[in-house]
Amino acid sequence: MTSASLDEQVRAICIEARRAARKLGPRPREDKDRALEAVATALEDRASEVLSANEEDLAAARERGTKGAMLDRLLLDERRIAGVAASVREIAALSDPVGEVVSRTLRPNGLRVTRVRVPLGVVAMVYEARPNVTVEASALTLKAGNAVVLRGGSEAARSNAALAAILGAALESTGLPRAAVQVLPFTDRDAVRALVQQSELVDLAIPRGGEALIRFVTENARVPVVQHYKGVCHLYLDRGADLADAARIVVNAKMQRPGVCNALECLLVDAADAPRLLPPVASALLAAGCELRGDERCRELVPDAVPSSPEDWGREFLDTVLAVRVVDGLDGAMAHIAEYGSGHTEAILTPDSGHADRFRREVDAACVVVNASTRFHDGGELGLGAEIGIATSRLHWRGPMGLESLTTMKWVVDGEGQIRR
Repeated sequence: MTSASLDEQVRAICIEARRAARKLGPRPREDKDRALEAVATALEDRASEVLSANEEDLAAARERGTKGAMLDRLLLDERRIAGVAASVREIAALSDPVGEVVSRTLRPNGLRVTRVRVPLGVVAMVYEARPNVTVEASALTLKAGNAVVLRGGSEAARSNAALAAILGAALESTGLPRAAVQVLPFTDRDAVRALVQQSELVDLAIPRGGEALIRFVTENARVPVVQHYKGVCHLYLDRGADLADAARIVVNAKMQRPGVCNALECLLVDAADAPRLLPPVASALLAAGCELRGDERCRELVPDAVPSSPEDWGREFLDTVLAVRVVDGLDGAMAHIAEYGSGHTEAILTPDSGHADRFRREVDAACVVVNASTRFHDGGELGLGAEIGIATSRLHWRGPMGLESLTTMKWVVDGEGQIRR
C-alpha cells in the first residue's frame, strides 16, 4: 500500500468518526448507558471469540520470544474479560459529565454566564499490547460523548479486531453510530503518523505504550497530545518507618504486577536507618523472586544484590527487577527523584508528618503517595472508574484520565438585548 493510499484511508476513517461525534454528542445519558450495557453483555456472550483471537496473538508473541511481564500485558482470559465487562458497567454507572454546569455568574450588565462540560469530539488512541484498552478506552470516550479512533499494536491485532467487531455491533444494536468506535486495520507506524496528523478531524491524541511510541507520536503529531509517558516510580523509606509496613508495601508496589506503569522501579532508603530497614525488606523482595540492583551502600547491607549501573537509575524495568539506592535523608531522596523520576508516581513511607508534608509539597509528579503503595495511582482505585491511561504531561490533564478528562468547556452567555458599549 502506498503512503498516499494509507493517508487517504486513515482520513476517511477520521471523517466517519467526526460525523459520528456530531451525532453522539447531544445524545442523552440513557442512550450511552444502554450501549455500554450492550457492550458488557456482548463481551460475556462472545468471550470465546475474543479468547480464540487472543490465543493466536499469544502464540505469535511466544514465537517472537516475548515472555514475562510483556506477555502478561497481552493476555486475556475469562477472568480478565469478566473484569473488562465489569469496568464497562462501572463506567455506565458513573455520572455523565456532558452538560455539567461548572460555574454560573451574573454580570453587572445582566448577562448570565455559564460554563458547561462538552465532549472533546474525536479522540485518537494509540497504544501497545493490552487489548483491554480497546474496550475501556472506547467505553470512556463513548460515555463522555466522543468518537474514538483506536490504533493498537500489531502484537494484539487479532484480539483488537475481535473486540472491535463486538463494540461495533453493540453500538449498532442500540441505535448509536457504529463509526463512533473504530479500530484502524493498519498496524505500522505510518498509520500512526497519518492518524495524528489529522488536524481538521482529530481533537486529541493519547499515546500509551513504550518510550519509542510516545516519542514518535509527539514528534509527528499535528494535533494536541496528552503524553502517557513511562512510569519510573520511586518509594522512599524514611527514618523510623514501620518495618512490617515497609516490607508489605514495597513487595506489593513491585511484585503485584511488575509490568504496569504504576509498579515500583526504584527503592530509596534513608542511610540513617538503612541497617534496620533494608536487609529485611530486601529479603522479602528476594523471596518473592525480585532481582535487586543496588548501589555500593545497598550491597554492603544486602550482598545478594547485583551491582547497579548508571543506566539503572531512571529506568522502567517493567519486570521483576528493582533498583535500590541508599540516600542521605529526605533531601537526598527528593534530589534523586527530581533527577530520575518521570513525573508519574512517587511515594514515601514515613512516621514524620513534617517530612510527609514536604514530600507532598515539593515532589513534582502526577501523583504523590504517602504511606501506601504506588499501585493505588489508578483510575479505579481513585474513584474514577476505568481509566484511559495515566497522563504524565501537564496539559490539558495530569494523572488518571477518566470521564472528566475527556471533556472540555463551553461558555454559554444568555442576555436580554444587551450590547457592548
